[in-house]
Amino acid sequence: MGFKVLITDGLEKEGKTIINAAGEAVDKKGIEAAELLEVIGEYDGLIVRGRTKVTREVFEAAKNLKAVGRAGVGVDNIDLEAAKEHGVTVVNAPTSTTIAVAELAFGLMLALVREIPRGDASMKQEQWIKKDLMGTEIHGKTLGIIGYGNIGRLLSKYAQALGMKVICYNRRRDLDEVRSTGAEPVELDEIYAQSDIISFHLPLNADSKRMISDETFAKMKDGVLIVDVARGGVIDEAALLRALDSGKVAGAALDVFEKEPPVDWALAKHPKVIAMPHVGGQTDEAQLRVAIDIASEVMNVLQGNELRWKIC
Repeated sequence: MGFKVLITDGLEKEGKTIINAAGEAVDKKGIEAAELLEVIGEYDGLIVRGRTKVTREVFEAAKNLKAVGRAGVGVDNIDLEAAKEHGVTVVNAPTSTTIAVAELAFGLMLALVREIPRGDASMKQEQWIKKDLMGTEIHGKTLGIIGYGNIGRLLSKYAQALGMKVICYNRRRDLDEVRSTGAEPVELDEIYAQSDIISFHLPLNADSKRMISDETFAKMKDGVLIVDVARGGVIDEAALLRALDSGKVAGAALDVFEKEPPVDWALAKHPKVIAMPHVGGQTDEAQLRVAIDIASEVMNVLQGNELRWKIC
């Protein structure tokens, strides 16, 4: 009998085809936590996105589970310690959405400096506010990138192409290798002090949770712009609201929030905020790559093949 793989948050048909070649892909998109606990014992593999929480309880109920695949990059919705304890391999697809997320981050930067959403909204209300829309150029500005992995590196390339100076922080990356990309590695305090725009591209963990606080904002330039397409929990949202209201932060573009959808919509509704509903990886091209990559990797685990993106 072939392997059974449960898909809880949807997957493109190309990914299901890969699974069905050696097993059975069962799509239960939108399954709730209680039902997941009831049925997970039947499955050898599980593929999730950010919605499904793979908790310790799930691993305890998953008697046959050998692989969990995250269709995307971040694995903060998966209890990795519980996975290790139960001998379950966790894999992700870290390169599939790189282009999509980097392009969104760059688009949000341009939208901020030129107030594109405000201009569009005014035109739809038959208002001609030309004199109010004095923008700035990103050419010659300093972009600070916190988290210099695949997405951060590609954003850096885009920014340099338009004449930006790029500084970055990533404690795990070789400094000479970073410099070879045209960016200058610096410490976090230098990111805060020097950057005109700060963009976040790091996972949410104990070190990064709410790393951006009132104290952090105080270290930044007056009028700094903030872009977050990584994880909402990296920024203390109440502190960001205060920084926006005071003018310390001139604008923010957010694709992610600490609670999704937000419980308190004050930040998303703020006039200086461009808000998106966590769509960074949602392009046709990226979703096709994700489906193929994560389905292949989960089947690699189940079939004992070499792995490309093992988390634990």
